[in-house]
Amino acid sequence: MSETKKGPSPWIRYAIEYGPLLIFFLTYKLAPYGRLTAILIATGVFMAAILVALVAALVILKKVPPITWLSAVLVIVMGGITLYLHDARFIQMKPTIIYAVLSAILFFGLLRKKPALKWVFGEIFPGLDEEGWLKLTRNWAMFFLFLALANEVMRATMSFDTWLTVKVWGVTILSVVFAAANVPMLLRHGLDPEEKDKPLDLGSVE
Repeated sequence: MSETKKGPSPWIRYAIEYGPLLIFFLTYKLAPYGRLTAILIATGVFMAAILVALVAALVILKKVPPITWLSAVLVIVMGGITLYLHDARFIQMKPTIIYAVLSAILFFGLLRKKPALKWVFGEIFPGLDEEGWLKLTRNWAMFFLFLALANEVMRATMSFDTWLTVKVWGVTILSVVFAAANVPMLLRHGLDPEEKDKPLDLGSVE
């Protein structure tokens, strides 16, 4: 009797997706230098970590979601500008850009009656019907727009230290709560009940 081959552990996926952001946070907090130097060092390490994560995803997971590619490109581009100009504002703008792009893609899909969330993140909700996908796409489109606006407000009103802490921990917790709040709607639209207790991971958009 053949054994069912198990895929990679979910923890490996989480490490690949969220590891670079955590490394960025820890490098900045632990760097024994002045604020700007610490930001530049952390940004360089962040760029290297995202490239390592991409390679790991290709080797271990055998695929990289479109959102992860977009995030990686923005980290490299905005991080490069940050290092070149010695200006932390550019790496802080990266979340705004990716949230705004995601929101625009999802809203454009809704105009065409297409659940673009399914393309961006993949078939992550087994059994969900088309109406459920459209509602979920609508909800996340609005949420990403909110995050884009919130990031700009935080960037303009908070110190880099506070902004980074809220970005890493506050936004992550808020995203988990928002994802969980969608579960009742997903169950009404065909989500496999066995999936409801699993982490609702929509990929890394950091």
